[in-house]
Amino acid sequence: MPLVLLCGFPSSGKSTWAQELYEHFKNERQCVLLTDEAKLLDRNNIYSDFRLEKELRSELKSDVQRTLSKDVVVILDALNYIKGYRYELYCISKAVKTTHCVIHCDLPVETCRKWNVSRNEEKQYSEEVFTALVQRFEMPDSRNRWDSPLLIIHEGDKLPLQEITEALLTRKAPPPNQSTQSQPLSSTNFLYELDKRTQEVVQVIVEAQKTSVIGDLVSVPGSKEKVQLKRNLTLAELTRFRRLFLSYTKMHPVDDTSKIASLFVQYLNSSI
Repeated sequence: MPLVLLCGFPSSGKSTWAQELYEHFKNERQCVLLTDEAKLLDRNNIYSDFRLEKELRSELKSDVQRTLSKDVVVILDALNYIKGYRYELYCISKAVKTTHCVIHCDLPVETCRKWNVSRNEEKQYSEEVFTALVQRFEMPDSRNRWDSPLLIIHEGDKLPLQEITEALLTRKAPPPNQSTQSQPLSSTNFLYELDKRTQEVVQVIVEAQKTSVIGDLVSVPGSKEKVQLKRNLTLAELTRFRRLFLSYTKMHPVDDTSKIASLFVQYLNSSI
């Protein structure tokens, strides 16, 4: 059954919509509501520390992986503000051969700020953290397959239950591919090739940026795919993207190591 991702600014009403959607589905089919609320014992501390925030996202992703199946509707109520993270969750649903959709609670910043300060003090985001999260928010785009179908809720709207139901239950699930299909390791040197080929891609991008301009396409060894330079990338950023890709690919290995470079380029283009 489908995966539903809610995303939006802090205090944009995601939890209210998620609960309403859960109530709508639970009487008709098995439904699970996953939320970051129980994990945010000190939300300001978590969202001020990259390591803690990364751990939070990892825990939520693990919850989705453990819960999602063809028989369960999973609703994830969290910020989900990073497009690369939404892509990873999309890959999980694709691997399970089920549909998914994204619900964007698109409310004005000032409305969210007012709602934030009206919450109980222990559930409030500090002004500094609130502003930082708004600035870091990466808007979902329906042109991206991992953000589609995209349903947008504006201030004063009602939850479009009929559209959500149709998006989830009447569409055919996308077929899993090599990047999402969990397979046994067929090569004893898989980890070596994974490390080597991704490191080569990183090195090529670092060198290319010395003579390239924003918008250039960078060819990488072992792939017909090209990296689009949407902005300058530091070595630290590329290393972080590479580490995330390695973690995911180790759990979902491919049987053809020649595809590693192409998959890594696809991942980078979706995350940059």
